[in-house]
Amino acid sequence: MSNAITILNREEDRRVVEAIKQAELNTSGEIKVHIENRCKGDVEERSLVVFDKLNLNETRLHNGVLIYLAVKDRKFAILGDKGINDVVEEGFWNDVKDLMLSHFKEGHFAEGLEQGIQRCGEKLKAYFPYQSDDINEIPDDISYENN
Repeated sequence: MSNAITILNREEDRRVVEAIKQAELNTSGEIKVHIENRCKGDVEERSLVVFDKLNLNETRLHNGVLIYLAVKDRKFAILGDKGINDVVEEGFWNDVKDLMLSHFKEGHFAEGLEQGIQRCGEKLKAYFPYQSDDINEIPDDISYENN
């Protein structure tokens, strides 16, 4: 792919997916990372479109979380569904973004994603602990869109 997104190498991609799997071991919540080149317009609006496109709005307990990055436009957002948004403290998503941004500014995208995923997983675990009948509703892989 000539227009391939190169923010993560193969090993870093694997580490981020592993972080998602580890975070989801203790919760019924779902975490998805989506990376694309461009975000035309408002990053919050675009992340809502991606949230719906990836079916994060269809989890049984409405506890899906999207970490959205638009690499070339240097934009990112974290979006939680109604179930998790109703219980997290005000400012939680911004705190996670600040943590991630501190890594991103140093060019450490995998580390930033891993830290953000871990923090989201801890919060999901607190409010949506793993149940024996839980199923993985959303694939753990990173979704990429070359636009």
